[in-house]
Amino acid sequence: MLTETEYLRHDALGLAALVAAGEVTAAELAETAIARAERFNPGLNAINISMFDIARQRCAGELQGRFAGVPFLIKDITQDYAGVVSSAGCMPLKDWKASRTSTVVQRFLDAGLVVFGKTTTPELALKAVTESDAWGVTRNPWDTARTPGGSSGGAAAAVAAGIVPMAGANDGGGSIRIPAACCGLFGLKPSRGLVPSGPRAGEVWDGAATDLVVSRSVRDSAAALDALAGPDSGAPYATAPAATPYLDQVNRDPGPLRIALCTRSPLGTPVDERHVEAAVQTARLLESLGHTVVESQPGIDGELLATCYLRMYMGQVAADVADIRDWTGCSEDDFEPDTRAFAQAGRSLSAGEYVRSRRHWNTFARNLAEFFTRYDLYLTPTLASGPVRIGELDPPAPLRMGQRLALDLRSGGLLRRSGMIDRLAIESLTKTPFTQLANLTGTPAMSVPVPTTDGLPAGVQFVAPYGREDRLLGLAGVLEQAQPWFDRRPPGY
Repeated sequence: MLTETEYLRHDALGLAALVAAGEVTAAELAETAIARAERFNPGLNAINISMFDIARQRCAGELQGRFAGVPFLIKDITQDYAGVVSSAGCMPLKDWKASRTSTVVQRFLDAGLVVFGKTTTPELALKAVTESDAWGVTRNPWDTARTPGGSSGGAAAAVAAGIVPMAGANDGGGSIRIPAACCGLFGLKPSRGLVPSGPRAGEVWDGAATDLVVSRSVRDSAAALDALAGPDSGAPYATAPAATPYLDQVNRDPGPLRIALCTRSPLGTPVDERHVEAAVQTARLLESLGHTVVESQPGIDGELLATCYLRMYMGQVAADVADIRDWTGCSEDDFEPDTRAFAQAGRSLSAGEYVRSRRHWNTFARNLAEFFTRYDLYLTPTLASGPVRIGELDPPAPLRMGQRLALDLRSGGLLRRSGMIDRLAIESLTKTPFTQLANLTGTPAMSVPVPTTDGLPAGVQFVAPYGREDRLLGLAGVLEQAQPWFDRRPPGY
């Protein structure tokens, strides 16, 4: 039987190696993870749906794959497990059970992972914090008065607390990278289309969203990508994985790179000095490792990109709310006020407005591709502020009152014309303005943990050209060796 101290010394691949060598059983690892969940989850609210009996039954059978026997958690949105509640963080779906297992979850299972629960997410994964009416507040193990980020906040909190070495996550505007930065973890968002979204969707959020994990080690994320990459039957397009396994690329030095650095918010809003300094210090480390770092940024209108992101976001929320009402027969009043406001605003968008906004994504992608003819990677802070305190992003009272009036009038047009929706969304994006670029352009991006002096985690983001996960993973492996983060853990966990 592995002690908890020994359990924490290993990443997911390390635990799988112990199982393969017969030094520990999958059942023993599952009980260790469950025990840590039972001890720490009441204070964190990282896991909202327990699957302990399902995990125990799975451990009784034969497990195969690179992660065989490793305890694992999946996210409570789009990562469906047949017969288990898939609530998407909202009240109307708290009892709604998935009829089919999603492709990514099946691939996690095929890799031998033992799923024993689902992690909390904000309603419909719409926020960079994990706070919902359905499941309550999720807290950061580094400081329980602060958020672990969102929308994969439950996953990040569970990994940071040492309940599991990695957990399923997804990212439609930064939802892997933001919580990774908030919790001192590694988070990679793959290129568009590399990881399938089926069978419930061809692509999520018009292809802006994709799945992978948050992890304590680079190699775990790389091996997870090996397990997930490649189209499924019926996918709208086929993006082939790299010819060389992603895991192998972690140990391949990418050679001297030319890296562009920008610490200014694309919205022109403030960036906290601690996050500026994190990026600047990383640039100095990169230069000491033989890379060239130049201050530069792509020629993309950051405010226009944010506007296009928000138009997509509003339209998707309107569609999601309509679908959930059809499935459950619920009322729109059963959703949170912010969700209702975005849904009403989304319904006020014309088809022409939506399509014109969507067409800008091509311009952003072309401009970024041109930028990458001169630079190999783009370096920014992951966050502009945070991890923020619980409740810090709640709308101010006057804005909330205006929102309620418009909701009572059922006027999405009024919400849009008044600017309340844009103010609500932009105020949220000011804390996380750097991450949406990779989602709209479909490029891969990662958040890498960096040392800090104030006891709170921080991360820096690297964006790469489309399909160049190899470049990101190679550099991440170098940085992991240069300034190791695996053993940096929140006190008491």
